[in-house]
Amino acid sequence: MAYDERVAERVRELIAVRPDVVEKKMFGGLGWMLRGNMAVGAMGRGGLLVRVEPDEVEVLIREPHVDVFGREGAKPMSGFVVVEPDGLSDAEFADWVDRGCDRALSLPPK
Repeated sequence: MAYDERVAERVRELIAVRPDVVEKKMFGGLGWMLRGNMAVGAMGRGGLLVRVEPDEVEVLIREPHVDVFGREGAKPMSGFVVVEPDGLSDAEFADWVDRGCDRALSLPPK
């Protein structure tokens, strides 16, 4: 399945104001990189992939529309969550994109 183009367009609109953004095909979808670190992605299986602090994952997955990131049957990937964008307001969606961007920018450049 291809990534959700609506999610990709929403991310593009929000992330375009940031300098040095690189859009890249990955994980069966699209990812947006800041200084070489992935910030957010439009998942091939649907959803918005968001980079977060690894120690925040357990709390975040208790929120509506948020789940762990990883293959079924495998250990979840640390430091990422998948957010179901349906049902999120534009402001909530923007907050998730900002969260991913802030986390990516907090890491050393690659």
